[in-house]
Amino acid sequence: MSINFEGRVAIVTGAANGLGRSHALELARLGAKVVVNDFGGARDGSGGSSEAAEKVVAEITAAGGEAIANGADVSNEEQVQAMVQQTLDQWGRIDILVNNAGILRDKSFAKMDMSDWDKVVAVHLTGSAICTRAVWPVMREQGYGRVIMTTSTSGLYGNFGQANYGAAKMGVAGLMNTLCLEGEKYDIKVNCVAPTAATRMTEDLMPKEVLALLEPSEITPAVLFLASDQAPSRRIVLAGAGCYAMVRLMESDGIYLEEGDRTPDAIAARFEELGDMSNAREMQNGGEHVSKILTKAAHAKGIKLG
Repeated sequence: MSINFEGRVAIVTGAANGLGRSHALELARLGAKVVVNDFGGARDGSGGSSEAAEKVVAEITAAGGEAIANGADVSNEEQVQAMVQQTLDQWGRIDILVNNAGILRDKSFAKMDMSDWDKVVAVHLTGSAICTRAVWPVMREQGYGRVIMTTSTSGLYGNFGQANYGAAKMGVAGLMNTLCLEGEKYDIKVNCVAPTAATRMTEDLMPKEVLALLEPSEITPAVLFLASDQAPSRRIVLAGAGCYAMVRLMESDGIYLEEGDRTPDAIAARFEELGDMSNAREMQNGGEHVSKILTKAAHAKGIKLG
């Protein structure tokens, strides 16, 4: 059966331009009722206007869809709660949240003011938490929800001049790791998408011929899948230029050091072995790591556990 969103209600943050606009238009085309949220600020988060969001709503309604605009600042809890209430008053439920809103204040770490750190983290990480926390009780009560966080290779792998952005984007992956556990019994699936796209956030960072390969619409199929009934949970999907891949956090089997040999020199001598990924596995929660090391230590000491 083809993926569609008939009867579903979606909130897309940062939906007036670029990625968010593409996500909102396609969700609506496939049947979702969409809240087009956008603060309407500049790339660095300054200013604010609802005009661009209203244009996206007009596009959706002209195509026969249903949408409303909302200008909440995702880092403002009161405004986000009002957005959620507006959505419930309009349509009575919230099925999908796409945390897409973002800003950039790029500087090398040595030159970065803490105000630039605070604002970027407030929008990307805290904003994602505020929006998700606002819809969480609704999704729990209805026994269904799909939350998509927008992470980045700047967080997963690093990028010069983006310490604030990278830290926030890695933070949303950590948020996903816990929320997918807490949402499991309510059929709330939480995932991340890591986009590489030509948007106003990247327009002066890459050559024009490269940007031409990176249409925001190329990211949207991955987001729609993660928003669908068929969605997995706790996955990081990379998307860009028609390419799609997955990042998984793996842990090496590691080593056990006898009590008399737990020294930095012993770590140095066996560091390559410690990091050997040939038997690596993906942990489903922090408890699995604890269980692994206790089992390894008990085996070395000849102790039977449980």
